[in-house]
Amino acid sequence: MNGRIATVMVHTSPLDQPGIGDAGGMNIYVVESAQRMAAMGVEVDIFTRRTETDQPEVVEISKGVRVRYFDCGHGHLTKEQLPAHILGLSKEFLRIVRNENYDAIHSHYWISGKVAMPAAAELGIPLVHTMHTMARVKNLNLAEGETPEPMIRVQGETQVASAAQALIANTDSEAASLVSLYEACPDIVHVVAPGVDLYTFTPGQGRKTARETIGTPLDALVVTFVGRIQPHKGPEVLIRATSELVKHSPLMRSKLIVNIIGGASGANTEEVERLQELTTWLGIDDVVHFAPPIPRAELPQWYRAADLVCVPSYSESFGLVALEAQACGTPVIATAVGGLRTAVADGISGVLVDGHDPKAWSSVIARLLQEPQRRVLLSMGAVEHASHFGWDATARGTLDIYDQVITEAQHARKISGQ
Repeated sequence: MNGRIATVMVHTSPLDQPGIGDAGGMNIYVVESAQRMAAMGVEVDIFTRRTETDQPEVVEISKGVRVRYFDCGHGHLTKEQLPAHILGLSKEFLRIVRNENYDAIHSHYWISGKVAMPAAAELGIPLVHTMHTMARVKNLNLAEGETPEPMIRVQGETQVASAAQALIANTDSEAASLVSLYEACPDIVHVVAPGVDLYTFTPGQGRKTARETIGTPLDALVVTFVGRIQPHKGPEVLIRATSELVKHSPLMRSKLIVNIIGGASGANTEEVERLQELTTWLGIDDVVHFAPPIPRAELPQWYRAADLVCVPSYSESFGLVALEAQACGTPVIATAVGGLRTAVADGISGVLVDGHDPKAWSSVIARLLQEPQRRVLLSMGAVEHASHFGWDATARGTLDIYDQVITEAQHARKISGQ
């Protein structure tokens, strides 16, 4: 198709560094799929909230893809603070798009859905929505001590699910949750798997070169976590599993390196310090190393340098980190929840673990570290599994849905005589 799409993601800019604040997999998803769609002839404008006074109105990311900043609410606000500004954001978004010719609006995350709903309804533009994560799913899978998602979010997601002409889920599991937990009409729920940049995330020149590049000993046993440092992502599970591991396999300790890569997220500004204190209290400071988010251009080397990448999340709509690591040839150990069941092929590209018991995680990690030949087989399976998830396929699947809702909207206008 040829056309213009208004993409809305107000709680984080597509230009923000993933792995810190509220920036994560969604930022990557929106930019990568937009660029692939633009290459197929569609113009994509990504609307986001201005957080700095010197941010220009328009930034061209690449041919056919622009970021458009608009004002409402001042300075840096977390996504927990943004619902109070939904009305103002909606009015400003409507003011801008009223004078433009967009064929469809695609909102990402519930706050953006609420911002986009009035404009879509008033202008008769079809609304496509991707949840990315859902409050009801998260609240069924909370980490210990984690604050439940508020009712305003549950209500907002329910309203967006009812208003949208199409809902895009990452997996069959997420599609089922939209229908069962939000009463979404099954006919408007579509499954489009996210992708991975198969040109950037590759096995490259292998583990030896990667370790020389980032300064990691060649004979080390390296386990890596990449993501926002928040309870829901489960870094504490890996830290506690490491403590169990060095207790039961003390001979491994001298060679073991556990990397926790990421920054504080949203309201959890103290989480990094808390986990560092926990690491000290457990007496594993010599094993666990914390690092800030790594620029995307350098991230593949960190994946390649690892023997294993761990994704101990409590829920994931997909799990892009798992896919990126596998594309680099590194097996993944992940929780058997949500989209991770699709992102990781259990026993082929990695291992899925039921639950978050540190002893169970320790057992799986130790066993794989002690079986280099099995890791080689999983590494081969990881590259092959990831190869089926390119962003081009994500873009094509999304464009098919745009085509469908635009055609239906045109048909409805003809019938109503507009």
